[in-house]
Amino acid sequence: MLTASEAGSALAAVPYSLRHAGVSLWIKSGVDPAEVAARAGHSIAVLYRFYAKILKGGQGHSNALIDRALDEDERP
Repeated sequence: MLTASEAGSALAAVPYSLRHAGVSLWIKSGVDPAEVAARAGHSIAVLYRFYAKILKGGQGHSNALIDRALDEDERP
């Protein structure tokens, strides 16, 4: 339940904005997209369709994760 101040805010005027902000935060925080989709009640296809811009921005982070995994595999 929202407080009177929260309910009167511009953000509360469109409750979907709160949901969108939450899902966007999960994605930007690095939560696996399949997990984000499950928590949001979306299919992965829907997640990628509506959040493609956010998902697209993490190539550098993804590359670092892949490099780290490859480095770990090369260790004796």
